[in-house]
This record gives sequence, structure tokens and C-alpha cells, in this order.
Amino acid sequence: MAPTPFTRRELLRNAALAGMLLPAAGALASCATPAGNSGPAQAPTAGAKSANNPLGIPEDKPVEVIIFDGGFGDTYFTDIHKPLFRTKHPKVEIKETATKEIAKTLQPRLAGGSPPEVIHNSGANAMDVGALVQDGQLYDLQTLLDAPSWDDPNVKVRDTISPNVIEWGTFEGKFQVMAYTNGVWGMWYSQKLFREEGWPTAPKTWEEFTGLLETIKKSGKMAPFTYAGKHPFYIYETILTLAAKIGGKDVLKNIDNLEDGAWSAEPVKQAAAAFQEIGAKYLLPGTAGLDHVQTQTAQNKGKVAILPCGVWLENEQKGTAPADFEYGVFPLPDFTSSDALPYGTVHARPGEDFMVGAKSPNPLGGVEVLRAMLSKQAAAKFVQAVSTPSIVKGAAEGVPLSPGLKSAIAMLDAAGDNTTFFRMRQWYLPMHDEVAAATGQLMNGRLTVDKWAERIQKKAAGIKADSSVTKYKRD
Repeated sequence: MAPTPFTRRELLRNAALAGMLLPAAGALASCATPAGNSGPAQAPTAGAKSANNPLGIPEDKPVEVIIFDGGFGDTYFTDIHKPLFRTKHPKVEIKETATKEIAKTLQPRLAGGSPPEVIHNSGANAMDVGALVQDGQLYDLQTLLDAPSWDDPNVKVRDTISPNVIEWGTFEGKFQVMAYTNGVWGMWYSQKLFREEGWPTAPKTWEEFTGLLETIKKSGKMAPFTYAGKHPFYIYETILTLAAKIGGKDVLKNIDNLEDGAWSAEPVKQAAAAFQEIGAKYLLPGTAGLDHVQTQTAQNKGKVAILPCGVWLENEQKGTAPADFEYGVFPLPDFTSSDALPYGTVHARPGEDFMVGAKSPNPLGGVEVLRAMLSKQAAAKFVQAVSTPSIVKGAAEGVPLSPGLKSAIAMLDAAGDNTTFFRMRQWYLPMHDEVAAATGQLMNGRLTVDKWAERIQKKAAGIKADSSVTKYKRD
């Protein structure tokens, strides 16, 4: 059998997700050895170059694309990106497949050395990017950044996208992951409902926020708050955003850098305690057993008022929400008057990661697909189709905006430089799994805040001490 190119952390994580490991498996991991590597990929040879083909991709080789079938579906690719690509490469066949199970679908192929050219790595079953980088599975996208843009041969691709996209996708000095959306998180609600009920839509203090939740609860019409209980990332993201707001951006940098004591820092514990209290007082009954679709549908049906989510929510519920639901979103309020970051601070970062398989048959073809996706025309149509901000500069100019997208862009614009993000999930996916599991127990009252912090800090310490895991650092 060919040696697998995956490190043991990827193998253990996927086994755990499949329910194959006992709880004690994590303890056994410390004595395991890294899996073998199938060797480095060979650099592709560029062919004849032209105005329509500046990368010199082969016109007689297909390009395989795997799209995550989540909140955006895949019609944006089949109806927008694929036809645009074919305007310059009519002979190149694109083989596109959509799946909800990215890791489950692609792990055997990457392990066997036969990845597709383009991978949309997203969703609850996303692959461990840090492990993929460590194993040499991702193609260096410097070629993409230095290529002429699809729209103007005198402008490089790097100059058409938000600078934070390059920071987000750079590992070990190489740009290897291209995010495609400018994601922003917040508290989502129905503008129509809140207007009819006279409920405030932008509580600025924690007292105003909890007062709003109390008002909704006393109305007896619906539960005040919910989150995707089966996917606690939705609530731990909210906790970490509040922690950064209380204590400053270094709170999340320390977490990303696996610093000792990062999870027991006072701002982190204050934020965790605040949302544990909300969970105890204002949560939709049965939240722990509901996934993101079920909680979002509950909101559409008037069973709950507020839920934390990313900007893809409106598009994901396009076929479910009432036509006049009128999505809106507001940022987390000030926790105290001494918060390190001002009102309006939001979690905003590039999202929806696209990668090119380094060992795929036609990686340059994959890069060319990404170049087409970064055209202003493709980005503008994407914004309109899925109600999500683009990382392509000026993509939303002149595009009709849905209520939720308009609200999200206004919130993002108001935040300015007051944005936070963390890379823990991207760098150390097993860390994400532990934080999600512990936070689910925190919200259900099965862990105290101190025990929650202690459990997660122990996981961070284990990863920090594991010499087989490549470490990354935020300055």
C-alpha cells in the first residue's frame, strides 16, 4: 500500500470525526509517529503563452473542481465561473462536483496522490489546512498573485484583491490558500419583526442587549436566542469576538500562538461567562440538538429572534425564509465602558478557502480557474447571487443588494479597522474540535468557565509540545 502523505493529526482527526476513536485516543497520540510522505510534487511545465493564456496552461487537459455544497451551493460556479473560464479556454473541460463532505471525499484521494486541481475547502467537514501545508499538498499560488488580472493585463491579480487575503492564505512564506469571500459575523434578526414589535436593533451596551433578550422572553412570542448546537463553532466564534472586544486583539493572537494562559485570560473568561448566562436564561429549548439549518429555520418560522452567524446566512435560507423576512445584522455590544475595542468591532476575515492540489495532473489549470474567479465580472455576479461581500475590489459597485447583505456591508464599513479574527481553526484544526466540544458543554451548563478554560488550555499545550505539528505565529 502506498504511504499516506497525511500527518497523524489529520488521520486522528478524521478517524475521530468518523466515530472510530475512543476518548482515550488523544492520550495515545503523543507517542505516535508522523505518517510517511509520498514525496514532493513536480513543478508543472508551462506551454505557449498568449493574451488569453498568460500562464501557458495546457488546452487539452481537463481541470477537476470540487465545490463545498454548503450555504452557497455550487450554481455560482456552474453558472458564473465555469462559463466565464470557457470564454478564454473553450477547449478545456471542467469537471465539477459538489459535496457536503470535503474531508471524507478528498482524504483518500490526497492520500493516494490523486487530488483534483481545485478544492473548495469549507464546512464542518473541512480538511486541516495546517496539515495539508505541512505535507506539501498545496500548490504555491504565488503564480496567481503575479499573473495579469483577467480584466486588465496591465494589473496584477494581487492588486485587485483585499490585502488581508494574502496574509490569510500565506503559510511558511508561501501563498497557498485563496479565500474568496470577505466574511463578517454578527447577530442576525428579522428587520420586519423587530420593526413591528418595536424592539431595538442595535443594542450598544451589554445591559441593553440582555434587556432586549429579557423583553423578547417576556413577550412570550418566541425564544430570544439560539445557535447551531450541533456545531458550537457558531457560539465559540461569538465568545472569542467578545473576548477580543473586551481585552484587545492580542487576546486572539495569544490564542493563535498557543501561549500559556491564553484561555484563562480574564477577557476570555468574562466572555465565556456572559454567554453561558445567556444560554441558561434565554436559549431556544432543544438548541443543543439542533444543527445550523434547524436553528435558522426556527428563526424563519418565528420561534426565535436572534442567532449568531456569518454573512452567508441570508443566501443559505433563500428558499426557506419568508419573502418579506428582511434579514438584518448588528455587532456585539460593549461589554463595559472599559472595553479595549470600540462599539462596532466585528469578526471579519477572508473566508471560503480555495486551494490547488500540488500533486494534481494540471495545477496550472487550477490556478487559471482561480484567476477567472477573481475577475470583477465574476465577483460582481457572485456577490449578487449569494449575498456575500467579495474580496475583489469594487465587486459590489452598482450591484443591487439584498437587505441582509446591505446590513452586513454597512456594519463592516462602520467597523473600519476595528475588526478581529483568529487563525486557530485554520492552523490547528484539532484545536478547533476541542474548543467546539468544550463550548457545547459550557453552554449546556456541563462545564464551569474555569473547567472550560482549563480543558482547552490543556489541548493547546499538547499541540504546542507536539514536535510533529508545524507551528505558526501571528505578530
